[in-house]
Amino acid sequence: MIGALVHQLTRCLTEEQLHTAGFDAYFVTHTAGVYPASAAGVPWSAASMQVKGDPIADLMEDMAAEQKARVTYDNILRLSDDPDVNQVIRFLREREIVHFQRFGEALQLTQERQDQKNIYAVNPGFNAACRAD
Repeated sequence: MIGALVHQLTRCLTEEQLHTAGFDAYFVTHTAGVYPASAAGVPWSAASMQVKGDPIADLMEDMAAEQKARVTYDNILRLSDDPDVNQVIRFLREREIVHFQRFGEALQLTQERQDQKNIYAVNPGFNAACRAD
């Protein structure tokens, strides 16, 4: 959704607007295509996705990612004066909050049930391979 929003805002920029807005270096490399990168220009990479294979660690990581996205949307709202952009960003921000809550519920259930069969607080694949029984 962010890519579509950026595309809509930049698809008809003039050469002068590209220079004034500081998009000229981006335009040289990517034209007006949406290239997934951070605000600092660091390209998106799958290396940024953290997975340990442990349900508690992974849910905590998911919750942290949702909070980081929410803060990013908060910061965009502080800088944006475009009502249409703000409407989209508010929607996405609300979604992050709901995701955080759902991951929190999943974490609570996982912690409550960690001693039941097939629910582990440790990596079951690793531990099963190490058992002699």
